[in-house]
Amino acid sequence: MPPSDQHLTRKAKLFYGAGDFGFALTDTVIGVIFAIFLTDVVGLAPALAAVAIFVGRTWDYINDPIIGYISDRTRSRWGRRRPFLIIGFIPFALGFSMMWWIPPIHSQGWLAAYYGAAFFIYDTFATFVYMPYYALTPELSQDYDERTNLTSYRMLFSLIGQLMAFTVPLAVIGAMHPENASKVLMVGIALGIAAALPLIMVFFGTKERPEYQNQEQPSIKESLKAVIGNRPFFFAIGVFLFTNTAFSIIQSILLYFLKYRMNLEGQSDLITGTVFICALISLPFWVWASKHWDKRIAYVIGMVFFSVVMIIMIMAAPEWNIAIIYVLAGLAGIGVGAMDVLPWAIIPDAIE
Repeated sequence: MPPSDQHLTRKAKLFYGAGDFGFALTDTVIGVIFAIFLTDVVGLAPALAAVAIFVGRTWDYINDPIIGYISDRTRSRWGRRRPFLIIGFIPFALGFSMMWWIPPIHSQGWLAAYYGAAFFIYDTFATFVYMPYYALTPELSQDYDERTNLTSYRMLFSLIGQLMAFTVPLAVIGAMHPENASKVLMVGIALGIAAALPLIMVFFGTKERPEYQNQEQPSIKESLKAVIGNRPFFFAIGVFLFTNTAFSIIQSILLYFLKYRMNLEGQSDLITGTVFICALISLPFWVWASKHWDKRIAYVIGMVFFSVVMIIMIMAAPEWNIAIIYVLAGLAGIGVGAMDVLPWAIIPDAIE
């Protein structure tokens, strides 16, 4: 790895960025089709499906700082972050696959318990690999603009993963009906493998800086004190929290909206694909904007634009011309590009 005063090589950026493909793929698939899988394929009551999802999402808030704490204090010949990737990529794939199997259980309560436990297990393994992975971003470069560029590589792979998540499962599975349960499981296993393999590239394609591994770690009390006194960190976390909360809600209800409100279940993959193709196209613009306008200003512009598009979208009616829906999907994709790049570019600077 080059010294801190030099730019990262394109190869290093590509190998590091590839890792986010898998996380975006699995997280987006869960956000988009897991709820409708539980209600329309498994047959869970919506309230019980919500409980199962709540278990996994809530555990994520708890295990993130735990794995982060352990990763900070890990010492090995491979560094403190990379060992987690090579150890955890197989459990990560297996945990994701568990979420799409329908066990031979007829009780609604026990089915909800199984999917809550499966989500819990998956999220544990996912955190085991993605927390160390994300922690590498501020440690690979100390340059403000270089981090934005590195994040753009990550987001390129992230958007490709999201595009696949929105299109491939729906194209293979077809309608989310009980008779397609075997297709859902097949897709889940295949996507789990596809998501885990890039972590090997990250392990072999990056090299941690020794000064970070040798750095003395503060106590929990000192860490909390540093966090409380870091106003930019609270700003960055607030941006990340509210942005991702809104996007998670949109992901979860999108297929229900297209299926039950717009009667467009057959075109769901094309509409969602339009969103992420436009997000990919907009990516260079948002990288440029973050460098020329300041990241915060670029973020505000992007989110205002995205909010206006969403407000128009919720007023859509089944009798609207389909061309209008595709135009709105494309405009939403531009906002998604800002949502993906800018918060992730702000956080490393606040941490540093």
